[in-house]
Amino acid sequence: MSFQVFGLAVSRGVAIGRAVLVASSRLDVAHYFIEEADIAREVSRCRAARDQVAEELIRLRADLTDEAPPELGALLDVHLMLARDDALCESALHWIQERRYNAEWALSAQLEVLARQFDDMEDEYLRERKVDLEQVVGRMLSTLAGQESPGMAAMGQGARDFAGADPLVLVAADISPADMLGFRDGVFKGFITDIGGKTSHTAIVARSMDIPAVVGTREASRLIRQDDCVIIDGDAGAVIVNPSPIVLEEYRFRQRQAELERARLSRLRHTRAVTLDGQSVEMLANIELPQDAQGAVEAGAEGVGLFRSEFLFMNRGGQLPAEEEQFEAYKAVVMGMQGRPVTIRTVDVGADKPLERSLGGEGRHDHVLNPALGMRAIRWSLSEPGMFRQQLRAILRASAHGPVRLLVPMVTHLWEIKQVHECLARVRSQLADGQVAIGHVELGIMIEVPAAALILPSLLPWVDFISIGTNDLIQYTLAIDRADESVAHLYDPWHPAVLGLLEQVIRQTRAAGKSVCVCGEMAGDTLFTETLLAMGLRSFSMHPAQIATVKQRILRADTARLASTLGSLLTSEQLAAASAQELH
Repeated sequence: MSFQVFGLAVSRGVAIGRAVLVASSRLDVAHYFIEEADIAREVSRCRAARDQVAEELIRLRADLTDEAPPELGALLDVHLMLARDDALCESALHWIQERRYNAEWALSAQLEVLARQFDDMEDEYLRERKVDLEQVVGRMLSTLAGQESPGMAAMGQGARDFAGADPLVLVAADISPADMLGFRDGVFKGFITDIGGKTSHTAIVARSMDIPAVVGTREASRLIRQDDCVIIDGDAGAVIVNPSPIVLEEYRFRQRQAELERARLSRLRHTRAVTLDGQSVEMLANIELPQDAQGAVEAGAEGVGLFRSEFLFMNRGGQLPAEEEQFEAYKAVVMGMQGRPVTIRTVDVGADKPLERSLGGEGRHDHVLNPALGMRAIRWSLSEPGMFRQQLRAILRASAHGPVRLLVPMVTHLWEIKQVHECLARVRSQLADGQVAIGHVELGIMIEVPAAALILPSLLPWVDFISIGTNDLIQYTLAIDRADESVAHLYDPWHPAVLGLLEQVIRQTRAAGKSVCVCGEMAGDTLFTETLLAMGLRSFSMHPAQIATVKQRILRADTARLASTLGSLLTSEQLAAASAQELH
């Protein structure tokens, strides 16, 4: 019987193959109380499982070949960091010693504690790291049970049982980065998972490998049977199971067309993005880790438009990264981009509890009702001047090795940027006194809240460039908490107020003779490419895998014609329905 399953479209293209099911990494956990005499043994079991999983992840990381996607190595690093985090294993010992839980129960209890903290995080990417935590705990529970990782076991079984002429697609509740090592030989042509979002690790790795994927299907692994014929429509976020011959042939045709299109797009990697009327457009990359720089260069990025430095601050067991560690990370990005400019955003966290608890355990944010409106980004940096100056010193030192731009997130008041200037002046003076070499560093701010957009003329004299974070700008303009599923349908990038603010910021910044870039999701979504060009945007920053597709739209665009249609778009009363078609 043919049927369809729908989820999130996270990696484009069409994959057709036979289903290989991978069982959930969650294990049945035995719950029982232990005798006092057994506490030491359970503590030892728990620590031994942690150490064994860490060693396994280190070995997998070392075995990665040069051909492996850099995102895969980065995700393994995240799993290793979680496995070693005291907040997991050492805190689980509390349940053993105080409540006399067995080791498995203690780990699963601590997982629930940490999972709630991840659920409270405002940042979508950070929130989805809960899945990574669950997988690390799953591996530790498997180790305690003396079993191989369920995913790894099924992967090997799938390869042995199904190796043949037909392509294979993988269906799972979720897939851990370590288990994904089984894909490096191209065993699977597509991924389907029950859980995950656009920034889940399955989505990230799928995009990096350019493999079609649909995530967040909720029940695909329950509904799809082993060896079913499956079509993954990565553009529509749909999965067609046991299709009719007519549907199957239609998708085979689309698959052939898509393969030809990918081959053609790959030839654009090093083509300059110039519109039909001669307007040059800067194509930049958003990255999270130093090792992402290589992928950005290979994708044809002209620089890094957004390096999210907060990933250096996460999951460190109560410790912040030292200046030297930060310097080495920033230097690695700068060196990796081989002379191309690198925009480093100062730490954009402060609302998520794990990092806050690392700051002396004040617990002052434990009961924040809405972290999106609380102590975060530049607000948190200015409240921790020692930490902030340390980060500025590391960034300035890295500038001696290549062009660096400093980006300040979530500026709302003029006095905030004035305080940043004061901090910078003090840090420059310290480095000069120590005869430490630094390069020229431009200063920019992110426009993420309507207040900043509305007072932009007063901010512009204090900065060298502007970067627009569309994800937060939409959230704050429409008063929609992106983390709240009950109002997610009201999150509308085409809302006239959003487009009006975007146009205003781009126009005023360009009029001031300064550069302006969009680094939010809109920059990598081709539905918005022509609209942003019509507004005058000439700098886009996005995930490296999106560069070629967006560049193709730019090469076919005529900015003069697009600009002439902008007025009608911005005043349309049915803007959402009209969307990009107004400009196509």
